[in-house]
Amino acid sequence: QVQLVESGGGLVQAGGSLRLSCAASGIIFSINAMGWYRQAPGKQRELVATTVSGGPTNYVDSVKGRFTILRDNAKNTVYLQMNSLKPEDTAVYYCNANLRRTPWLPVVEYWGQGTQVTVSS
Repeated sequence: QVQLVESGGGLVQAGGSLRLSCAASGIIFSINAMGWYRQAPGKQRELVATTVSGGPTNYVDSVKGRFTILRDNAKNTVYLQMNSLKPEDTAVYYCNANLRRTPWLPVVEYWGQGTQVTVSS
């Protein structure tokens, strides 16, 4: 079984910073992509940032220049460095990974349990 375990959420004042971490554990052959999504109350889940193996990183426009996604392939871990946080960044942040558990199984999408980020004004 594969698990994505997130950490690093919390309460921060506007203008502050937080760093989220997500570690994938279990039997993993390869990870195609990892990323972060968020869901604010009453809103749909939206993509925040993704990093594709051998490919580019992508960010939603609202976080460009403030958030940075980083990946440690050796640790199967992805980070989201969030700077200059705004109240509108308040949401539950979810880690996402598209990975293959063995060479002969298809790529499957996994989700973390979510971590709350609250930015006060």
